[in-house]
Amino acid sequence: MLDAYVLEAPVAMIGLFWITEKSVYVGAEPAGNGRGVRLTPEGLEAVGTDQKGFWAWRDVRAVTVHDVQVRSSTRWLVNSVMDTVLDVATGGGEAPPAFELHVATDEEKAELTVCTAAVGGYVQSEYELSLDLLNRFVEGTADVSRLLEWGSAEGDGITPWRAAREALLRSWATTA
Repeated sequence: MLDAYVLEAPVAMIGLFWITEKSVYVGAEPAGNGRGVRLTPEGLEAVGTDQKGFWAWRDVRAVTVHDVQVRSSTRWLVNSVMDTVLDVATGGGEAPPAFELHVATDEEKAELTVCTAAVGGYVQSEYELSLDLLNRFVEGTADVSRLLEWGSAEGDGITPWRAAREALLRSWATTA
C-alpha cells in the first residue's frame, strides 16, 4: 500500500494541509492507489483511485471533516516517537489512516476520502485552525492562492515548527 504515498515534490505540512511548490491538498498528496482532495483558488477537486469530482467555491455551502485523528501536542510527540520506533522495529509498510472530507452544495453532498499526512495524528490547535481556514475558503474570506504562493516561495520541503505553522494558518485566514 506504500505506493499510494510517493512524493513528487518537496512538501511541507501545515495543519491539515499538504503544500508543495505547485499544489495544496487536504491530508496527503495521493499517488498510486491513494485518494485525496486538491484545493485550488477555484474550488476543491477529488483526486485518486475511484474518486473524481470538482466543486467551485462559489457553489460550496459547507466543508466538514470527519474521523480525523487529533491529539494534544504532548501526546502527539510521545505517540510520534513510539510510532517511529514501532515502524523501524516491525518494518512499517502500512498505509496511514484515512479520514473524510464532506463537501455540500445546494444540489449534492460528496463524501471524499483523504489520507492522513501526520504520523500519529494532527495537533489539536492546528486542526482547529485548519477547520477555520477551510470555512473561510467556503465563505470567500480566504484564498487558496495564499497557500500556493507560500508553497512556491517558501515550500522547500521543510515543515516549520508548530508555532510558525499556527501563525501561517492564522495569517492565511485573515484576509482574502
